[in-house]
Amino acid sequence: MSYPWPEPGTPLSQVPTPMPVIDEDRLSRNIARAQEYFDRHGKSFRPHIKTHKLVAMARQQLAAGATGINCQKISEAEAFADAGIGDILITYNILGADKLARLKALNDRIPALAVTADNATVVAGLAATFGPDRPLRVLVECDTGAKRCGVQTPEAAVELAEPIDAAPGLRFMGLMTYPPVGGAAQVEAFFAGAMRQLQARAIPCPVRSNGGSPDLFRAHEVPSATEHRSGTYIYNDRSLERAGHCGPDDMAMHILATVVSRPAPGRAVLDSGSKSLSSDLLGFADHGRIEGHAGARITALSEEHAVVELADDAQFPDVGAQVRIVPNHTCVVTNLFDRMVFHRNGIVTRVEAVDARGTVW
Repeated sequence: MSYPWPEPGTPLSQVPTPMPVIDEDRLSRNIARAQEYFDRHGKSFRPHIKTHKLVAMARQQLAAGATGINCQKISEAEAFADAGIGDILITYNILGADKLARLKALNDRIPALAVTADNATVVAGLAATFGPDRPLRVLVECDTGAKRCGVQTPEAAVELAEPIDAAPGLRFMGLMTYPPVGGAAQVEAFFAGAMRQLQARAIPCPVRSNGGSPDLFRAHEVPSATEHRSGTYIYNDRSLERAGHCGPDDMAMHILATVVSRPAPGRAVLDSGSKSLSSDLLGFADHGRIEGHAGARITALSEEHAVVELADDAQFPDVGAQVRIVPNHTCVVTNLFDRMVFHRNGIVTRVEAVDARGTVW
């Protein structure tokens, strides 16, 4: 038997916990703020849907002016293609016969699909799968300092672009990077160097895709980039606040939790463990910020319990009361829940099923 989800008009105090709750007004402001910035600077904006995994949110971002969406895996992209979204970039090396077959089927049914590659093995698999009747767009992923995937030099980017450009079933579309925070200068140097070499070989490079939420409002510092990808900005979290991207009033997502125990002086327990907050610390010493209670720290998580150390017992709510937690990393939280509850001024406005939950292959 499924749990009855709250109807619009329900106070948050009656919402079952733990539950992510999304502030509609903050959400809309976050979307508008980012899109206005990119419109002002003349760059395309391609939101990464990993943060929300919701078709309704992607449509809201596209309606505000986004040019398309960014997904990380094929199954994630399929969920949004099923809903009619037709401009999708998958920023991942795709390998294996089954995944390549699904990628080809996806390319056959949406107007604009692109992927990335950072090695010859991936390019060879793509070239063997796609034909000139329905070519696939491919960008070369570049490592500009994050030390994850990506070719290591502009020369290596050009070397990989050449077989993409030569393959009948592929179309070289440009360069993609996910840099470290504060990496604008490195991105610009890499992109500019690669573009000069591509131009010398008469290989067009129409797209230069940069990314990251912490530096979203510094995207203009990479003039060679034509588009920016960002996900976390739509909800924001503690990590982005620490990075200076946003403030406390920009937090659109909270985890609504209930105090289930006050077992000893200086300690409380909430019903939001690692299965709701995630165990992702992102460099913090605790597992989220409890709004309105600066002296309370979530110091330990088990699957269903959050242990809170209290600096002042008298100021913390008693058993049965609700609290709101700002998560360290909102993107991971999304993939832990089937539904998201939206509200305005503490009153439920809608409940959305998480369309791409668990789509990690």
